[in-house]
Amino acid sequence: IDRWVLRQSIDVLRSLADLSMIDTLCVNLSGQSIGDRVFHRQAIEILTQAGAGICKRICLEITETSAITNIADAGVFIAQVRALGVRIALDDFGAGASSFGYLKNLGVDLIKIDGQFIRDLIDDPLDDVAVRCFVEVARVVGVQTVAEFVDSAEVLERVREIGVDFAQGYFVHRPEPLEKV
Repeated sequence: IDRWVLRQSIDVLRSLADLSMIDTLCVNLSGQSIGDRVFHRQAIEILTQAGAGICKRICLEITETSAITNIADAGVFIAQVRALGVRIALDDFGAGASSFGYLKNLGVDLIKIDGQFIRDLIDDPLDDVAVRCFVEVARVVGVQTVAEFVDSAEVLERVREIGVDFAQGYFVHRPEPLEKV
């Protein structure tokens, strides 16, 4: 499925009359794909054929737990796709072991702060301090941050105050087919 989704995503980008309309298209990868060297080879081939103009617009999202389960393979794969200009996001950050060492060793471009920390950010001081911590550590290692599950103006304002770089969630935009975006 991940190969199909990657190919479909690239085909959509190829079909655009003006590729500059899309800054970033994120593609989630399953944990199985992160640990599958055959998938790695196929994905690199697909991305290489897509070319630099498309690769620089793609961000592959891998979950923190799948990355740490297959850390050696994940590290090699991440280095290979980043060499093609593809960005990497560590998805659901904070949901797993949350070792900040992974940020140093995996070479990711973004961390997506898990929605469990964003959902109650306004009312839960522990969530607030956790998000501030994630943002500070990300700044130190030169990684951008994304807040998942932003569902209200108050939450959006708070993540902005904390310094989160990007937000996603129903308050920002509801999911819809890419062709309609």
